[in-house]
Amino acid sequence: MSNLNQFAFQFYPYIAVAVLLIGSWARYDKAMYSWRTGSTQLLSDRGMRIGSNCFHIGILAILGGHLVGLLTPHALYEPFITSSQKQLLAMVVGGFFGALCFIGITILLVRRLTNARVRAIGSFGDTLVLVLLFAQLCLGLYSIKVSAGHLDGGVMVMLAEWAQHIVTFRAGAADYVEGVHWVYKAHIFLGLTLLLIAPFTRLVHVWSIPLSYLWRPYQVVRRRQATLRYGPRE
Repeated sequence: MSNLNQFAFQFYPYIAVAVLLIGSWARYDKAMYSWRTGSTQLLSDRGMRIGSNCFHIGILAILGGHLVGLLTPHALYEPFITSSQKQLLAMVVGGFFGALCFIGITILLVRRLTNARVRAIGSFGDTLVLVLLFAQLCLGLYSIKVSAGHLDGGVMVMLAEWAQHIVTFRAGAADYVEGVHWVYKAHIFLGLTLLLIAPFTRLVHVWSIPLSYLWRPYQVVRRRQATLRYGPRE
């Protein structure tokens, strides 16, 4: 078990990130026109707007919270908030946006599986991504329940140490998660697996963040012109 733990949480993160970066570069270079989300909104708009908005708002907030919470050194926030308070904050905020994301991805998954037109145009990879994201979200929500059983913040600090050891290329990262609850391990492993498969699925579109939409001018599709009037010919 120790060897498996060492591979999964010391070496697998680097394998997943390497495949993500190299695979994304190769796909952009060799198959640029496949770099898209493959939206099916034109086929059926039912449930698409509320499902997509809830999912994307929730997932972006969750990802941002994970990055800040896991990668911020304990010494930086310790003067302002204790570990237990930080854990409680993460549970409340994560629970809210997790529920919002759960609503969204449930709508999208049901739509993908039950709408004949959407199912016909989609691929196995599209469905697989939604199923894995749904499973990952369920694991995350269940981890909130598990975290409620230990509010001292100790496990949260160990998970943060694991993440910080990984991003700084330090040995011993796997030791921090060896004794934690299985749900945390499954959540981490599935998250890394999503990074691994991203270059080969529609998840690759996460690189194409449309930030330019925030400041670009309005697009003029058709300019209104005054009607020309001609007088009688002489």
